[in-house]
Amino acid sequence: MRALVISGGGSKGAFAGGVAQYLIQEQGRSYDLLVGTSTGSLLLPHLALGQIDKLHGIYTNIQQSDIFSIHPFRVRKKGVRSYVSINYLTTLYQFLRRRRTFGESHALRKTIEKNFSSQDFDQLKTQGPEIVVTTANLSKYRIEYKVLSDYTYQEFIDWIWISANYVPFMSLVQKNGYDYGDGGLGNLIPIQEAIRRGATEIDVVILESEQMNKTKVLGYNPFSLLIHMFGFMIDQIKAHDISEGIVMAKHHGVALHLYYTPTKLTENALIFDRQQMAQWWEQGRVYAQKKFQNHSSPLKARSTKKEKGKP
Repeated sequence: MRALVISGGGSKGAFAGGVAQYLIQEQGRSYDLLVGTSTGSLLLPHLALGQIDKLHGIYTNIQQSDIFSIHPFRVRKKGVRSYVSINYLTTLYQFLRRRRTFGESHALRKTIEKNFSSQDFDQLKTQGPEIVVTTANLSKYRIEYKVLSDYTYQEFIDWIWISANYVPFMSLVQKNGYDYGDGGLGNLIPIQEAIRRGATEIDVVILESEQMNKTKVLGYNPFSLLIHMFGFMIDQIKAHDISEGIVMAKHHGVALHLYYTPTKLTENALIFDRQQMAQWWEQGRVYAQKKFQNHSSPLKARSTKKEKGKP
């Protein structure tokens, strides 16, 4: 069984779209199982439907207003760099409303529903591959995986949305009596879940560079510092997910093909810049192409079990 796993990464999902485009259109790969977290969850339905051009249009035309109904920060550009600072008026407004997050992302749910129709859902439910999105049940301190075939259209739209809600900067969603948020808070790269569901070969798109040697400059205000602290936490989760996934793959004889970003794409993946995302999409496609042209051998994890009669 072949699977595609796409990590979380906000706006960097455009890079994953480019990689997936090359794998599906140029290499002719088809998948029995697709598993994603956060932006990975947003990509999966369109990839499963083969709607690559539509997905490219979405990821290269998205704006902040398509994600945030209440913006938690201000973005200021100086040259090619973007600087983020807290939106004090929004923060005050949220406190006065007794909300638990700096911003809200109900616009994102509308964007998902606008681009992923009930007809698309029905098609995937009857004849599509298995689609799994990762969510964090913050009330129970556990990760939960939601399978498209188990839910109605509106319910699954909720789970995709929830999977991509990076709290406390986006909406904290109450569903079935529990508080939910971004699955990346616990499992950024769900390799192990794909293996548990029977995958024997997995393409894994990791929306971070393999080598992280660059020293980061911490924020100049509490809000930007908080973003950096969450980034540190996510980096630790990423490292754990990769190492545990590799160990589990070796144990089960699963072939892993890992696709990292060749460089660090951005300091803040909550900034959705259309021009930048269009560049990342093309970078992802070219990166995957070069990986094949160079005959680079992806990591193949083999079973560690000893064969009978061999030491």
